[in-house]
Amino acid sequence: MPLKIAVLLSGGVDSSVSLRLLKEQGYDVTAFYLKIWLEDELSFLGTCPWEEDLSYARAVCEQTHVPLEVISFQKEYFDSIVDYTLHEVRLGRTPNPDILCNNRVKFGLFLERIGHDFEKIASGHYARIFEEKGLFLLLASPDPVKDQTYFLSQLDQNQLSHILFPIGHLTKQEVREKARDFDLPNKDRKDSQGICFLGKLKFKEFLRYHLGEREGDIIEFESDKKVGNHRGYWFYTPGQRKDIGLSRGPWYVVSKDPASNRIFVSRNYHSTEKKRNDFLVSSLHWISRIPEKTELSVKLRHGPKKYNAHIKWLPDGMAKIVIDGNDQGIASGQFAVFYDGEICLGSGIIE
Repeated sequence: MPLKIAVLLSGGVDSSVSLRLLKEQGYDVTAFYLKIWLEDELSFLGTCPWEEDLSYARAVCEQTHVPLEVISFQKEYFDSIVDYTLHEVRLGRTPNPDILCNNRVKFGLFLERIGHDFEKIASGHYARIFEEKGLFLLLASPDPVKDQTYFLSQLDQNQLSHILFPIGHLTKQEVREKARDFDLPNKDRKDSQGICFLGKLKFKEFLRYHLGEREGDIIEFESDKKVGNHRGYWFYTPGQRKDIGLSRGPWYVVSKDPASNRIFVSRNYHSTEKKRNDFLVSSLHWISRIPEKTELSVKLRHGPKKYNAHIKWLPDGMAKIVIDGNDQGIASGQFAVFYDGEICLGSGIIE
């Protein structure tokens, strides 16, 4: 009997090529579209992408002769991810809901829902899984730009044991070529951008809907003088340059004070006086084991950029991280993701 695999199909090229590869390899494949979009309640803010996504997913499944099921996780997603996001933003922090989406929903709730009926769950993520001495390791994609281990860094051993990444060994260009070879209906469709639950909605509009606006002062960091007004500290994050609304720039957000609803800005954000090369990390999660090394590399956001990092373990379960460069976008609430070569070791939350 062929292995039964549940494929998470988004309507995009990556998951569609994953589906087709598994079908070609003779697996018993069923596709699942997870409906977590929030446009049903926020449709007045922009267009609804989920209907378009689902139409592409259906077209791919019809071409490939694979059954497709739609599962709604809207309520569960709101309770576990959206509430978390809003709570963090109110505290003046910069959350990353996409990381928790993978951990709690795609490979959490979904695995619990269908785990008894399928041996594996497959998705179109750019990452690899390797089993070594009974442990499952998460390895980076050979495409450093598309590598998605940053977003998968909260997965655990049980989850990894149930997951397949059929395109994890490929580059984006190779995936596009396969999509055209398969003549997939979405072979030329552009990659999706933005936070998973928002689709085409802008995050700023999402925050305005839920948190509203509240006028506050913009303060120059060096002089402590007021230089303008803003409509709510939750619209800003450290390192931000765009949409500050001040002349004689460029201006950068240095920090913000939720209690007083003030944001602090500077035109000399990258000066040597504003050195940003160390931070604390809490809620550390290790995918296989706590690393013995104290010299690792770290990503502070999705993308190819890594820093060499020294880790100092602290007695309260936290760690102090010192990187070999200055990163002007370090913000509390973000995830720091640790690597040993191509192995993604896990992550923690920046404090």
